[in-house]
Amino acid sequence: MLGFAILIGFYLLGIILHTTLHIPVPANVIGLILFTVCLFLKWIKLEWVETTGQFLIRHMLLLFAPFVVGTMVFFSYIGEHALELLVSLFASTFGVLLLSGWSAKLLTGKRKEHERHESS
Repeated sequence: MLGFAILIGFYLLGIILHTTLHIPVPANVIGLILFTVCLFLKWIKLEWVETTGQFLIRHMLLLFAPFVVGTMVFFSYIGEHALELLVSLFASTFGVLLLSGWSAKLLTGKRKEHERHESS
């Protein structure tokens, strides 16, 4: 129960910060960032939340059920615009792959060049 209380506490803290400070980031993301920071700073021990985290991961499919059911409301819209949706899905995926590959190639090339200058 302690682990669940900690996770809910960080979620509520994220909601409070989001509404009071008008941060343009979703409240759950704010809570997750604060939780991660507290884990890294060792203010919260992993053992306190590990069992709850494993429980939530095991039952994650149940947490996504409302989203899937809500998607069915837009089923006719998805059917009408299937081609556009598929094209944008594949184009964005391909674009991310290209940009990631070029970035990695650029960064590794600069690293190799830097190593060559240091060794000579």
